[in-house]
Amino acid sequence: MVRLSKRMSNWLRHNPEAIGLTMDEAGWVLVDDLLSQAAAHGRTFTREQLDHVVAENNKRRFEFDDTGTLIRARQGHSVPVELGYEPAEPPEVLYHGTGHGSVAEIWRSGLLPMARHAVHLSPDTETAVKVGGRHGRPAVLAVAAARMHADGHVFYVTGNGVWLVDAVPPTYLSTVSGVG
Repeated sequence: MVRLSKRMSNWLRHNPEAIGLTMDEAGWVLVDDLLSQAAAHGRTFTREQLDHVVAENNKRRFEFDDTGTLIRARQGHSVPVELGYEPAEPPEVLYHGTGHGSVAEIWRSGLLPMARHAVHLSPDTETAVKVGGRHGRPAVLAVAAARMHADGHVFYVTGNGVWLVDAVPPTYLSTVSGVG
């Protein structure tokens, strides 16, 4: 299931053309197309296995539409998508996990989406530590989200609790001590 989740992340976030998927502007693809195109490319799996990955993925990366006929990744796309999330008022502070080696550049440039369409922020330090750990020794930065919002920055929250924003200027960042 982990292997399938990783393949789905690649196909639904970064590389739909690898198996001939057609994604709409909001990142949705037909479930039947995902199943048939994966099988046509030697990556056969069942609808039951797909349902299991969507339901059990610990990061809740994927979602079905209300009819169950469409699927997409909730966030993290490097291909152009307009996910259609409504602006939301963030909590006072959100967190960003990164590798310790990236911190100096972040202090200079702020948080940028890099290859993704938005900067991803976590509601808690525990999640940010896990994310940062994927990039080496973790470092966690606090984002003054309420102040950013008051200053006109627009935030969105996904169905799995990830907060999205276009960028975070360095003036809104501080270090979370005791991490990394």
